[in-house]
Amino acid sequence: MNIVVAMKQIPDLQQIRIKDRKPILDDVPSTFGSLDKNALQAAVNLRDAMGGKVIALSIGNTELEDTVKEALAAGADEAFLVADDEYGNLDSMQSALILAESISKIKDVGLILLGEGSGDNYSGQTIGRVAELMDLPQISYAKSIEINGNTVSVIRALEDCEEHLEADMPAIISVVAEINEIKIPSVTQILKAAKKPKEVLDAGDIETELPQSAVENISIWAPLNNRKKIVVKNTVELIEALKIENLI
Repeated sequence: MNIVVAMKQIPDLQQIRIKDRKPILDDVPSTFGSLDKNALQAAVNLRDAMGGKVIALSIGNTELEDTVKEALAAGADEAFLVADDEYGNLDSMQSALILAESISKIKDVGLILLGEGSGDNYSGQTIGRVAELMDLPQISYAKSIEINGNTVSVIRALEDCEEHLEADMPAIISVVAEINEIKIPSVTQILKAAKKPKEVLDAGDIETELPQSAVENISIWAPLNNRKKIVVKNTVELIEALKIENLI
């Protein structure tokens, strides 16, 4: 059985600088969101327990072949990529269409995992769109996943309770951060990643006609911070300053 993990290529949020409230993306490397890494770790844990193969699936620009080395080092057995500069800024519907077509090209898929939201837009729409396009059962916000024969059993984390759900496979599941702790790859795993197989497609290999994006991103602004520029020299001055602001 193959477990496909859909991972979104995003700018490394830790390296984005802000100038005049606008993000500066020049020379910022690409990476995958932390929830995508949780999904990958969940897939690796299932594979280690049950057997099978983990395939990292991603869509992005032509830097994607470098970015996916992170996933291969973290335990994915191989990668399936759709890398084209035309696909550097897709909305959730466009992404779902390409993901659905890509997954259909992979044999013996039993489970599709992804994070509950991407590391950039965090819309959380992709799971529902892919499930609808592929006519698959979907379970979101999974904090625990077990496979029993041809059935997947999931503990789902909600705001004030937990649900225990089961679905026939193949199924698509989104995970929350609480599902596991992301393991840091060893030097050996990082070196082996370069030798793992990758299948790379580009826009010309995608048969699905993508609709025009229904949403236009007008601008992105960082929050406005009005700093007091008050310097305190000791704890007493800090306490007095906090009292003036009615913070204590």
